[in-house]
Amino acid sequence: MNLPLLLAHAASTVFMTGLIWFVQIVHYPLAAQVGEGAFIAYQEAHMSRTSWVVGPPMLIEAATTTLLLVQPPSGIPQWAPWLGAVLLATVWASTAFLQVPLHGALTGGLDVDRVGRLVATNWIRTIGWSLRATLAVALIFWAWSAR
Repeated sequence: MNLPLLLAHAASTVFMTGLIWFVQIVHYPLAAQVGEGAFIAYQEAHMSRTSWVVGPPMLIEAATTTLLLVQPPSGIPQWAPWLGAVLLATVWASTAFLQVPLHGALTGGLDVDRVGRLVATNWIRTIGWSLRATLAVALIFWAWSAR
């Protein structure tokens, strides 16, 4: 069944899901209220500190997703790891092509329209990780049921 793999996968995915919901509902919307004078320092601190929080679980999630594709535990539908990989690729693509450039642009100063785009485009990651968390829990259920 490879329970350690499934648990590491689920833990990293569920962690990122909880974090992205906090970012979506609390953190990003409040960025527009920081004020112009403090915004650049705030944005730079946000970018450097966030990397330390999201880097390890994102790497664990990517590694476990890859392992699930290469060696899927018995009882898991063949399509499930592939769906998880597509969702993860979508989340990473959104991060690389939408959120990271917006964050980079915001290091130049407060731009309420950019903050709004950050909030709007972040729904891609919020929904993607939410679906992944549901799938990660289902993988455990399927593998456990097949024992």
